[in-house]
Amino acid sequence: MSKALLEDLQWRGLIAQSTDAKELETALSKPISLYVGFDPTAPSLHLGNLVVLLVLRRFQLAGHRPIPLVGGATGLVGDPSGKNEERTLNDEKVVTDWVAKIKRQLEKVIDFSDKKTGAIMANNLDWTKPVSALEFLRDIGKHFSVNQMLAKDSVANRLSTVGISYTEFSYQVLQAFDYLELYRRHQCLLQIGGSDQWGNIVAGLDLIRKVEAGSAHALTVPLLAKADGSKFGKTASGAIWLDDSMTTAYEFFQFWLNSDDADMPKLLKVFSMKERSEIERLIQTVQTNPGAREAHRELARELTTLIHGADTATKVEEAAKALFGQGEISSLDLATLDSALSQLPKTVIKKGQDFPSWVDLLAATGVVDSKSAARRIVKEGGAYLNNKKVESEDFTPAKSDLLHGKYLLLRKGKRDLAAVEIVG
Repeated sequence: MSKALLEDLQWRGLIAQSTDAKELETALSKPISLYVGFDPTAPSLHLGNLVVLLVLRRFQLAGHRPIPLVGGATGLVGDPSGKNEERTLNDEKVVTDWVAKIKRQLEKVIDFSDKKTGAIMANNLDWTKPVSALEFLRDIGKHFSVNQMLAKDSVANRLSTVGISYTEFSYQVLQAFDYLELYRRHQCLLQIGGSDQWGNIVAGLDLIRKVEAGSAHALTVPLLAKADGSKFGKTASGAIWLDDSMTTAYEFFQFWLNSDDADMPKLLKVFSMKERSEIERLIQTVQTNPGAREAHRELARELTTLIHGADTATKVEEAAKALFGQGEISSLDLATLDSALSQLPKTVIKKGQDFPSWVDLLAATGVVDSKSAARRIVKEGGAYLNNKKVESEDFTPAKSDLLHGKYLLLRKGKRDLAAVEIVG
């Protein structure tokens, strides 16, 4: 089982570095506890976090006990990895609120109920806060060489640019302390993290060896990038979050549906829990029938169901079809419509104000650069209101055309959408 798990992770491109491969395979031959840490630097996890969280899920499905750790303590300090400036320190109450929100997201991906492999939720504030500064320096700090700490990539990079505060310099000591405590409390033998965390994880292994004369393991996951080299999980509007108040379920679904064909093999291997044979079949469809977008749709369904639930996934897929004339737009409920239209170019009309013509409305959304261009679209037969063709340049919507008394959907041709919202 351990060999099959590691081989599967390797095939999926999910191993960047690890401690001795043979020893790790031997350790995994029987159930162990392992952990991944998530710092509450925002009210939600994002797609980069989901990569390692799904690796934790794969270990759980293979019979191991996961420990998702939310950094109530380290989140107050800030990790210098990947940052070229000091983080803004957040208020403790804010961090506590974010910890609670992130815990709820973890529960969607990891099973906490199984008697044998049920996850253990951890918060490093539980063991960090009771320790005094003097105790921490004497019992933990004395085991760290400043020379070695300075050599860590995250620290060296900052020292060569803007510098680093003692607060963020201490981060690797706090993370190492976490591994030591989980080793003591839950016999945790493996820490997983992004490849930028290798130095911090190895510091934990050293601390376990020095304090407990014990041994444990490390495994890091490559940081995901798109085929064009750009950062994965970023769009023009910002990061893709798991919280639907920050990234709507519709936008989340559309992110996967609209992913570049060149990225799909990697995305399927990293994010899908499907069997290898099915993933290989879906990858083949991208090459043989790219227009059908079967792989994109399957991945969008799977991940939207995981993060937002099956009902929501069905609704947003129906909304995606309805917006482009493949379903009945008036059948969508208001919450789904709000989500689906939130990212479209939009113009606003005050309640009670007379509606301008379709031509004026489209020009106001910015989808076209002039009213004459909008008139041309009508003449060419590419103008739609709520998926019904607009036949006249003078056509003006009526109150009865409003969806839920709030929206009008404008479409130019097959793909270009815009919305009109009634406010006040």
